[in-house]
Amino acid sequence: MKIQTVSLIGLGAIGAAYGRKLQQLLGDSFTVVASKERIDRYNRNGITINGERAEFSFMTPDEETAPRDLVIFATKNAELQQAIKDMKHHIGKDTIILSLLNGISSEEEIINQTGNAHVLYSLCVGIDAVRQGHNITYSSLGKIVFGEKDKSISDDVIAVKQLFDEAGVPYEVPEDVWHAIWAKFMFNVGVNQTSAVLKAPYKHFQQIPELQQWMESAMYEVVEISKKAGINLTEKDILHYRPILQALSPNGKTSMLQDVEAKRKTEVEFFAGKVCELGKKYNIPTPVNEQLYKIIRIMEQMW
Repeated sequence: MKIQTVSLIGLGAIGAAYGRKLQQLLGDSFTVVASKERIDRYNRNGITINGERAEFSFMTPDEETAPRDLVIFATKNAELQQAIKDMKHHIGKDTIILSLLNGISSEEEIINQTGNAHVLYSLCVGIDAVRQGHNITYSSLGKIVFGEKDKSISDDVIAVKQLFDEAGVPYEVPEDVWHAIWAKFMFNVGVNQTSAVLKAPYKHFQQIPELQQWMESAMYEVVEISKKAGINLTEKDILHYRPILQALSPNGKTSMLQDVEAKRKTEVEFFAGKVCELGKKYNIPTPVNEQLYKIIRIMEQMW
């Protein structure tokens, strides 16, 4: 199978950055699904990516269309259920699906709601894209990591690899994508939440050892939970993310920090909330994440 048509929902920093690469390859065969209000706003104000205006083809969720070869979800977790409904015309029985959402639950939610048998497990790592209004900037595009949960190299994996090769989208197909997703979840639990509480861009994590230690204390709680969950993260996974963090743009910001600055609802329930839930399930103490959860929820209520 050769992927010739792609639809994306979620035109935030990550969706726009990767979507631009696919749009440049596919032209009008790449579609962004959004509400009429959002589309009017995009058309009125434009979208710039690293200073260049991006031209996307848009469709509203109600417009009927043939199922796409590939559908990409790049929304926030709280928006996923509605996004799945909005993509109903774009998803057919043979549609491949990638979810670039944070956390460890989006793929299962998509499978449960769509019954689709072609959901690849995926994440993005190393991208430092920041969105301010309709302007998106990044110094590193990072990569999309994807694969089958059973570790097979399926026709779906090969088709996405070929598409990304042609579009110039950096990617990796790891030996164990589920382990990689948990490791990224571990990293997000640390860096997203501590950056949000302290309103700290990446440079402070790169320069202040005490901040990195606090971040990693939240990550170690995920490591302990993963052992009970059969994922078996180790200190090696924590060390793996240190050079990745150092390579990010010093002035770059986590998605949760961007939410805090815009006074938007954060994804704390999918980070510390999930860690605390699993900690109770497996009888693992999670004091750092419990405090982060309380602080961020109080911040949200203060807005």
